[in-house]
Amino acid sequence: METTPGPRSPRDADTIATGASRSEENVHRSSPQRRFDPPRLIDDVEVWAPAASSVILVTDTPDADGSPMTPVTDAPGWWRVDTVGGAGSGAALQSGSEPQRRYGFRIFRDAATSDDSSADAPVRPDPRSVRQPDGVHGMSALHVVDESIWTDDEWHGRSVLGAIIYELHVGTFTPAGTLDSAIDKLDYLVDLGVDFVELMPVNAFNGDVGWGYDGVDWFAVQESYGGPDALVRFVDACHARGIGVVLDVVYNHLGPSGNYLPEFGPYLSDGATSWGAGLNLAGPDSDTVRDYIVSNALRWLRDFHIDALRLDAVHALNDHRAVHILEELATETDSLAAELGRPLSLIAESDLNDPRLVTPRDRGGFGLTAQWDDDIHHAIHTLISGERQGYYADFGSYDALAKVLRGGFFHDGTYSSFRRRHHGRPIPTDEIAAATLLAYTCNHDQIGNRAIGDRPSAYLDPGQLAIKAALVLLSPFTPMLFMGEEWAASTPFQFFTSHPEPELGRATAEGRKAEFAEHGWDSAEIPDPQSPQTFADSKLDWSEPGTGVHARVLEFYRALIELRKTRNAFADTSFASLDVEYDEQAGWFAMHRGDQSVVAVIGAEPTDVPIRLEPALSWAEVDITDDGLHSPGHNVVVGTRVR
Repeated sequence: METTPGPRSPRDADTIATGASRSEENVHRSSPQRRFDPPRLIDDVEVWAPAASSVILVTDTPDADGSPMTPVTDAPGWWRVDTVGGAGSGAALQSGSEPQRRYGFRIFRDAATSDDSSADAPVRPDPRSVRQPDGVHGMSALHVVDESIWTDDEWHGRSVLGAIIYELHVGTFTPAGTLDSAIDKLDYLVDLGVDFVELMPVNAFNGDVGWGYDGVDWFAVQESYGGPDALVRFVDACHARGIGVVLDVVYNHLGPSGNYLPEFGPYLSDGATSWGAGLNLAGPDSDTVRDYIVSNALRWLRDFHIDALRLDAVHALNDHRAVHILEELATETDSLAAELGRPLSLIAESDLNDPRLVTPRDRGGFGLTAQWDDDIHHAIHTLISGERQGYYADFGSYDALAKVLRGGFFHDGTYSSFRRRHHGRPIPTDEIAAATLLAYTCNHDQIGNRAIGDRPSAYLDPGQLAIKAALVLLSPFTPMLFMGEEWAASTPFQFFTSHPEPELGRATAEGRKAEFAEHGWDSAEIPDPQSPQTFADSKLDWSEPGTGVHARVLEFYRALIELRKTRNAFADTSFASLDVEYDEQAGWFAMHRGDQSVVAVIGAEPTDVPIRLEPALSWAEVDITDDGLHSPGHNVVVGTRVR
């Protein structure tokens, strides 16, 4: 789908339109960088480097020492290519149209050093580099998305609310670990009933393998995944099959290796997140940093036809402005959706239990589309598994599960023993749909951040897995699966890295072992993130789905998804569409959805459930009695209630 090319540089500032409504014009100012179009020629290259006294542009032209860049008078802090070569500026660089042409910058803070020692300063990639073919420490490359690749003119998008989302990690989803090889599995996802694929971060990070949350070049696509053209092919192939694409993006911190932004300007703040310095969202010069984030988000949605963004750990965005960066992102995304004529969604990962994230802006909220809900996961997981360690401590009861299903949050102003303080606030369930919350039996964090990266299939029996799946997939929430859970994959999903710097790799491995040793784990059991074997062990085994219990679990997932999509009661995404009933002593829990019921036998022993059903699906066979049903333990039954 082609969009009308727009201006991209400070020299075009007067012609930029934000697309904001009149009511938002004074809040969301016009900004040239929000419409970022990658440079096609060396002459188009510009960079924001307010910390520099001079900037030298270096290219891969033979024998070229570089050329001084010129400050942009009407856009402080910006530098552009000197295409004239005026007195004292050095010779102008020769233009080139080769799509892979390399370039970088030498940054000088002291004007006296830039005349005679330019060759001594390191060459740094463009902060807005769209391609890093030689890794995050190498020079940037010119690249523009080839519009001729797109065949999705008939794709009109879809909302994520109530859809089936499938999270995957590109590097471990297939043996080859690339976006192109992932295309070969899309027909399998269609058959499963998936509506959206959610990609863990694909922006460029140091090394060849990693989770993606240590990215440093936010505008570039990881080369080991296939680079930007492969992402275009993947999105286009998804759209051809009626599947939308969610992209995980990280705006709260940058990785520890290859982050050269501080050499250019005040991109980072003094405050720190759990992963390092945060972004400068509210300090001096933060306008351009916020534009850096917004323009990145809009580029994924516009140039790569992405349908939704998952915003990583938004609780770590330290923004005390009156208009939060999330509100800006939501406003700009809605404006772009109107321009493109297709739905665009923003999904937050948040630890705040704050309904304002998904409350409409005209009611004082940020206006995001949806948010991940760990409380739903914790309530289901702890009741089924019996685990109570760490942040699971307050969960694990039938009452907790009932509260979460009815209200979305368990901690809605209640005391959190893990945090040792009160946490969260209630969701106005009569105003906000349950579908604004993403529910899951597991995700990359809930597996990969365990000491050995073991999936629920490693310590739960198939009947327990079936219970968890039914409660999520037949709830009014928006369900998300993590790759391989639908066939009870036996492979772990462990934390892996490939830092080329020995000291960084060693620190990462030692830090992870020390962290889990504090919680009683034998450090010898903790996989080394830097070991190639840790990455290899985390790859899915695609021989499993057609064999034994794996095949049976897969068919059960397919049947659950089919019920969700074909029975009207499961299509209602309001909180009012759900009620619960349970007997802790008898060991059963029922989730009622209109005339449909999901009856879960949590206990291991057979039990009688006083709910009369016409079963449509069950993991294990049940006996229908005059008063209800008799079921074996660790079972789930779905059916129409008999009045």
